[in-house]
Amino acid sequence: MTRRATTHDVARAAGVSLSTVDRVLNDRIGVREGTRRRVQEAIDRLGYRRDAAAAALSRDTFYRLLFLLPDRGSTFIRSIAPKLRETADGPEGMRTEIHTITVPMLDAPSLVTALDQVMPDAYDGVALVGTDARIVRDAIDRAVDRGVHVVTLVSDVPGSRREHYVGIDNVAAGRTAASLLGRFIGTEPGAVQVVLGSRQLRDHIERLFGFEQVLGTEFPHLDLLPVIEGFEDNDRTAEALQARLASSPDLRGIYIVGGGKQGVLSALRASGPPSLIRVVGHDATPHARQALMEGYFDAVLNQDPGHETRSAVRVLKCLIDGTPIHQDQERICIDIFLRDNLP
Repeated sequence: MTRRATTHDVARAAGVSLSTVDRVLNDRIGVREGTRRRVQEAIDRLGYRRDAAAAALSRDTFYRLLFLLPDRGSTFIRSIAPKLRETADGPEGMRTEIHTITVPMLDAPSLVTALDQVMPDAYDGVALVGTDARIVRDAIDRAVDRGVHVVTLVSDVPGSRREHYVGIDNVAAGRTAASLLGRFIGTEPGAVQVVLGSRQLRDHIERLFGFEQVLGTEFPHLDLLPVIEGFEDNDRTAEALQARLASSPDLRGIYIVGGGKQGVLSALRASGPPSLIRVVGHDATPHARQALMEGYFDAVLNQDPGHETRSAVRVLKCLIDGTPIHQDQERICIDIFLRDNLP
């Protein structure tokens, strides 16, 4: 195993003292340009990587992070806040203040108002569950201009100057859902229903895009019915799906893109015992687990909210410190759960 280079190694290679290396690493004054260049060349030659936690401790750094979270939504969305509290109590929370502010769900102007109030003298970085709207993109850019590091969490805001997105590959998730659902249904012709949370959520739109890609090319015998947009409201979702079940006797599959799983389950239970309708959803929430065990759902694509909150904190710290983000560690995986492998 190759030994990791230390500041002592850098000091020896550059022919300087440890205090000089420290001043270069922390960009302090009092180092001649030639000496600074020698130290940097030694750092590059040795492949030295600083220990971010030790560096923060040595310069008495305290990270101040803010999370802007929806005030309601799916069970998964509501699970983020308690997972964030667990993160704050764990190793990622060391020397870190983590605050949360809730904003109305799917309310872009309220998110903009909250984001515009984030100032660099109060917070070093902010993570937000994005609403894909032009005014939100502009607000993110203004925050970056003020010197605040911004990452998106769960749902991205592409086109903005956010510095990182923490979440699953949602196009791949939609493609996976279509592949599973098509195989569950088999070769019998029929119709498929997509239940969407909201078109304002980029993760939902990307999942729908991936789903339509695979369903249209690999399962042409399945017709896609008009999308039900439930706005993360279970009663609204249940009512719309019950009407669709009554009007579409050839319905063979349902893809639940985001929230509304309880509404879908209510509609399916009202129509009778588990039938030939195959169902794929997202997030292994208690209701999804129950639906899997009862046979109403066939598969659930899961993302770990604990991993996402820990990753968001780690990524923000890397951005604040100017250190590399470990992409493999921060990649959020898509788990596939059937009732046979529920953890």
